[in-house]
Amino acid sequence: MVHRLAAGDKKIVLVGTAHVSKDSVQLVEQVIQDEQPDTVCVELCQSRYQAIRQQDHWQNMDIVRVIKEKKAMLLLSNLLLASFQKRIAKKFDIRPGQEMIQAIESADAIGANVEMADRDIRVTLLRTWRAMGLWGKLKLVFQLLMSLGDVDEIEEEDIEKMKQEDILESLLAEVGKSLPQLKEILIDERDLYLTEKIRSAPGNTIVAVVGAGHVPGIQDHWDQQIDMNRLETLPPPSGMGKVLKWMLPAAILGLLAYGFFSGGVRTGSNMLGLWILANGLLAGVGAVIALGHPLTIISSVLAAPLTSLNPMIAAGWVSGLVEAVSRKPKVKDFESLSEDISSVKGFWKNKVTRILLVVVFTNLGSIVGTAVALPLMLKVL
Repeated sequence: MVHRLAAGDKKIVLVGTAHVSKDSVQLVEQVIQDEQPDTVCVELCQSRYQAIRQQDHWQNMDIVRVIKEKKAMLLLSNLLLASFQKRIAKKFDIRPGQEMIQAIESADAIGANVEMADRDIRVTLLRTWRAMGLWGKLKLVFQLLMSLGDVDEIEEEDIEKMKQEDILESLLAEVGKSLPQLKEILIDERDLYLTEKIRSAPGNTIVAVVGAGHVPGIQDHWDQQIDMNRLETLPPPSGMGKVLKWMLPAAILGLLAYGFFSGGVRTGSNMLGLWILANGLLAGVGAVIALGHPLTIISSVLAAPLTSLNPMIAAGWVSGLVEAVSRKPKVKDFESLSEDISSVKGFWKNKVTRILLVVVFTNLGSIVGTAVALPLMLKVL
């Protein structure tokens, strides 16, 4: 897919690609050779470029720090997206992002400038994360996990059809049917960002290599004024979210207190027992699903009834840290992480990703436990 645009005296050649397509790699090489551009723009930021170039970048990850900074679910979502792309690339014997690497190598070969035209992936992911509530985040992780099994059904001709929509973006668009805010940040905002970066690139002839899903958006926004500051700014956490984080524990504590005062010790004790049982048991089930260490499972059962009443800490953070200590990831786990995320089994086998699964599933179990406990407690009154 090759499209031609103009910005004043500049000639822009827009090349739409599929990120794991051999034909896309060849197309990029041919277009750059034919056009001899002054600048080649690629749909990468510096972080993603380094990730593609340095296959061992996961080895520098501090998993304990990830948990403490409350980024376990964010990292797991990122790994699931990378897994989807990696499995398709492995099936058709091509490296993910190879067409972008080819664009850079072809630009170097003719002495052209290279422009990293995409927004920093960390800004994109954090804007996405802050736009979603807790249920939205859990739904995203669940749907991404379910999507991993779809790779085996994809044929090579389907890859070329995906040129109409970037592979990861087609997956996200599917998820976006239930989470529409994803599309706005992951696709629409990046369309705007890419448009401005390509328009402002130096030189008279510019070749821009982007996922084909961005091409219509770039064309639609080509003549618009674009506020880059808005696109690069991280939105503050939701004020309503902060209020709800404190209101729910306060309501539960108030309900327990009311049970003791109005119904006596027996009623209050029954309500407290239901709270501990439902929250602890279901958090423990979550840890079991993640194949957590026995100490991890015990810690999740004990922690959940307490952490659910404390908005500053979550049961999954406790069980995740216990898992990290009980089964400390070894060097080989980090070295094999890139390969292990290419299969569903690998996510549970690798000690790094298992820790992330423990965090997510324990938290999910605790949330379900809260939802189950509340109506049961009300019935006791």
